Amino acid sequence: MSLRVCTRIVTPWVVLFGALNGQLGLVSAQTRYQPGPDQSLMERFQGNTAAASLRSLDETRKARPGDLDAALAYARAAFELGLTEGDLRWWGRARAALAPWWSQPDLSAEGHFMRALVLQGFHQFGPALQELARAIAFEPGRAELWSWRFALHLLLADMVSARQDCEALARQVSEVEAEPCRAILLYRSGQPQAGIDLLRRSIQRPEFAGPLAQDWLRFHWGEAYRVAGQVDQAVLIWESYLRQRPQSHAVRLALAEALNQLGRHQRALEVSDQRAPSDALLVQQLLARQGLRDGQIERWAQKIQWRWDSPDRRQEALIERPRLIFLVRYGQDVKAGLELAARNWTEQKEPADGILFLEAALKLDQPARAEAVVWWAKETGYKEPALIALIARARSHPNWGQR
Repeated sequence: MSLRVCTRIVTPWVVLFGALNGQLGLVSAQTRYQPGPDQSLMERFQGNTAAASLRSLDETRKARPGDLDAALAYARAAFELGLTEGDLRWWGRARAALAPWWSQPDLSAEGHFMRALVLQGFHQFGPALQELARAIAFEPGRAELWSWRFALHLLLADMVSARQDCEALARQVSEVEAEPCRAILLYRSGQPQAGIDLLRRSIQRPEFAGPLAQDWLRFHWGEAYRVAGQVDQAVLIWESYLRQRPQSHAVRLALAEALNQLGRHQRALEVSDQRAPSDALLVQQLLARQGLRDGQIERWAQKIQWRWDSPDRRQEALIERPRLIFLVRYGQDVKAGLELAARNWTEQKEPADGILFLEAALKLDQPARAEAVVWWAKETGYKEPALIALIARARSHPNWGQR
């Protein structure tokens, strides 16, 4: 899965997706979910051709229980479906399929690669990077390995390592394959217009015509405009792309967040209202209803809390960032949100978490609690308008010097 099929690592979620909000006892920083029955998950995707293909791959691997290649084929398909749909239970299915080989030290490049993808999805970034290094040692000319390592380093705001991955991709594979990562580095290091122009070129290339590659590129194209202060243009790009590919969770989530930030809450509600929404989209729905002064807002908040308090009802455990947004941005319990944000920051340092940490500290007039984020931003050189604005507020706050 090179950049041709690479998408936001939860991203987001996010990214972001989020990425994708990459979400099992194998989780260290954040508890995610436990794999539930295949049937309940498959029922959601009745009529979905990707799910039908996955079912066939699942039947094949079950008929050949000792066949690693069959398990890897299923795990890859499940992981990619999880990326597209934003439903992290598919990643649990990928992990379960690889269980017989999970602790095996010597796998093929594909085996180490798939193990890396599952690990990063569960926020085990150090082990994921180790697995990617092993896969690259086997196949240094394989573009997707460098692309994913670049994306993971970018997620962690390790700009030096991300740049090294990008240049290695150019040397080992081609200049064309390295074009998108160079564009992302440009807009994340203070040159958004150059990044926008380069992303536009990449989007038009036949090498990146695949749906997951387009998800990834369209998300970043909109992000580049947002970082440049042209949020309306970002919204236009994401709205247009969702009409072509409504199943792109990373783009849908980015659009819902941008619309809420612009105060276009009705449209944000429409975008985030899905048949089986992710936690991240549910929280954007709540923020939209809050902006619309929905008289039933407390009932909606209680429904979200109930969902999180009852993970056994959906075979999922908590994904922390949506809860942080709920506690801090929605305002359910800012003090609890600050403590959770502080704990998260000691375990992992993702830009989106740093923003929430600063927001919580400022709301409670305790800006110095998030001092570590301020120094981290200076050291990494990571450029994000919301982060820059919050840091300025923190440093100018009268309580900045108070520990």
